[in-house]
Amino acid sequence: MIKLYPHQQKELEATAGKNKVAYYHDMGLGKTFTGAEKLMQLKASVNLVVCQKSKIDDWVEHFRKNYDDKFVYDLSRKYDLENFMSYCNSDYPYVLIGVINYELVFRRKELSQLRDFTLMLDESSLITNENAKRSKFILNKLQPKNIILLSGTPTNGKYEQLWSQLHLLGWKISKELYWKHYVSTHYEENDEGYPIKIIDGYKNVERLKAKMREYGCRFLKTDEVFDLPDQTFNTFKIETPEHYNKFINTGLVTIDDREFVGDTVLTKSLYARMICGSYSPEKMETLKDILQSTEDRVIIFYNFNEELRKIEDLCIELNKPVSIINGKTKDLKCYEEYDNAVTLVQYQAGAMGLNLQKANKLIYFTLPWGKGSCGLWEQSKKRIHRIGQKRPCFYYTLICKDTIEVTNLASLCEGKELTDELFREVK
Repeated sequence: MIKLYPHQQKELEATAGKNKVAYYHDMGLGKTFTGAEKLMQLKASVNLVVCQKSKIDDWVEHFRKNYDDKFVYDLSRKYDLENFMSYCNSDYPYVLIGVINYELVFRRKELSQLRDFTLMLDESSLITNENAKRSKFILNKLQPKNIILLSGTPTNGKYEQLWSQLHLLGWKISKELYWKHYVSTHYEENDEGYPIKIIDGYKNVERLKAKMREYGCRFLKTDEVFDLPDQTFNTFKIETPEHYNKFINTGLVTIDDREFVGDTVLTKSLYARMICGSYSPEKMETLKDILQSTEDRVIIFYNFNEELRKIEDLCIELNKPVSIINGKTKDLKCYEEYDNAVTLVQYQAGAMGLNLQKANKLIYFTLPWGKGSCGLWEQSKKRIHRIGQKRPCFYYTLICKDTIEVTNLASLCEGKELTDELFREVK
């Protein structure tokens, strides 16, 4: 039996009797434990957990460690999937739990055969785009009896993104009616003369919140539960990279024998961000100064492979053990074993769900960008500022002056997301 914190027990008591719930709890409040306990309380013989790829092992280990009599399968593996489905279709007398990632779930068509099961979505904000293949499969093909949604940032402050989650919880309001009642909009023409819907704000918000509570939504913030250590944010303003302005003005520059051609908005915004990262010697030097100033564990968030390579080389030069979290690797060995380890985390792979509170220093080498960046930004801060952290937390953001990074940081702090299209206006 898991020992729960009082706030987790209170949330379970508040949702007792409900078979469709959403725990929208702040990052660091232990949604894994709350969600797993709710899943057990629902007593379904078959259970399906959908999560990020980087979290599969964590969920499998959690169930195997804390619930001895449950049979847990990693459904990203063909052999496990075959066993799981064969047992689901038999009179198997034990509780079955299958864990799979969002990128793969819609490719496992056989999962649509499951009946009377509990579906748990970890980071349910990942189905806000109901037109995505994973969302269509989850919303239209799966037929769960019970629903558990977990997220620290269910909407990133955008109520229009709630519809798919509320639909899954059982509120059968149409998307059109939902927008009519709760989202204020107007239309503007784009460069090609086509009308684009622009969101002005939100209306009837208290009524919406009441409806959400009716359909099992629970909200909880960290400061309502724990007195976590202070957070201190530091911004290092670094000189504009030598080649940045030339690239912005001409769309063409050569750096270290590599030619950058910004012939579209996409490539221009992409390469401008790269130039402000690993191709900024001043930023690399600033990072070196910070790493040399401490023998504590440090977490570094990055975007691109070239950043990873150069920062890893710098750590080797400074004799710092390195752990890496990205789409290909999840290696926390050095983080766990060495007090002076540097852990390099790629946003999409590690901004959500990781417990890194052994460290209290976090560096943003480059910033997240585009759709979903605000959520990644907010989630990333909680990797060190969470239950178990006893020291003040320090954040260091490295920003090249007079570049898109300045605007990006300001937008993230305001809860707005820069995109490649907006780059056309703000570069």
